[in-house]
Amino acid sequence: MAYETEDQETQYCFPNINSSCVKEKRSSHEYNIMYVFFSLLSAWTVFLNLLVIISISHFKKLHTPTNMIILSLAVTDMFVGLIVIPVKAIKLIERCWYFGDTFCGLFIIIIGVIFSASLSNLVLIAVDRYVAVCHPLLYPQKITMAKMLMSICLSWLYYSAYNTALIINNGYFDTSNRTDMCNGECPVMVSFSWILTDLSMCFIFPCLIMITLYSRIFFAVHQQVKVINSLMKRDKCVMKGSVKRKSERKAALTLGIIVTIYLLCYIPYYICSLVIISSTALNVLTWTMYANSGLNPLVYALFYPWFKKTAKLILTLKIFQPASSLVNIFTENEL
Repeated sequence: MAYETEDQETQYCFPNINSSCVKEKRSSHEYNIMYVFFSLLSAWTVFLNLLVIISISHFKKLHTPTNMIILSLAVTDMFVGLIVIPVKAIKLIERCWYFGDTFCGLFIIIIGVIFSASLSNLVLIAVDRYVAVCHPLLYPQKITMAKMLMSICLSWLYYSAYNTALIINNGYFDTSNRTDMCNGECPVMVSFSWILTDLSMCFIFPCLIMITLYSRIFFAVHQQVKVINSLMKRDKCVMKGSVKRKSERKAALTLGIIVTIYLLCYIPYYICSLVIISSTALNVLTWTMYANSGLNPLVYALFYPWFKKTAKLILTLKIFQPASSLVNIFTENEL
């Protein structure tokens, strides 16, 4: 890493290079606290999302179209904890980029793909819940495992190509464009036209779709509750059907909470990134986005009984028992 210069006052990222960036000066106590905190945040995010990934992958009862999207979302969140948080933490603490110009461009592509894919997963969740709640009779034909897996793969491929094109177009891999920068820096160099395009394609448009669909979902739920309540007063035979619809509404509510938390974590950052604010405030908003990746499994734990059961089976190593993947983890009709 970096070493102190002879005067013990100014520190540089690369002391043997004249064009080195200045390194952040911190006390050893401050360094230790920050590294421990971000290490725990990274481990927490990876561990919880790994539980979700193993649960859905291992237990056959969880192999549903909706859970495939949750699995994809957990993969993106795990990558945040595994790649984004450690690298960004080092850059934040040291104020230096130690990973070279090539990885600078690759890392920005990785971040773009992860967060774009994460948002596309939430859009797919909104579409899935909209069909399930508003058009339940069409759901088995419209939303199948094959169609859902294809949609998830296409979204990953599309955003991988899009973010790669964005970074290459803005010259991240052309070192001749970096003559005015010091060594130890990995800035975000994107033209204003690309910023507007990226904001529209990767945030505003998907958010409008989600908000519109969830508005229609909760309006439909309100109407269904009124109808079911009136029918139950006259005919108790509708109980079985109402339980199924209640399960769909609960799933929509749970996934709606995930979408809401996502928007609350991301909207402030995107708004403030377009205006001039202090670097400290922008760092806080940025890390609020990263912390969102560790919140989704907590929502599953609070609202999905199956996640609590599968997590217990995983942590007690019972998934290594014969035919453990066929265990019935449901005690009632739940998603």
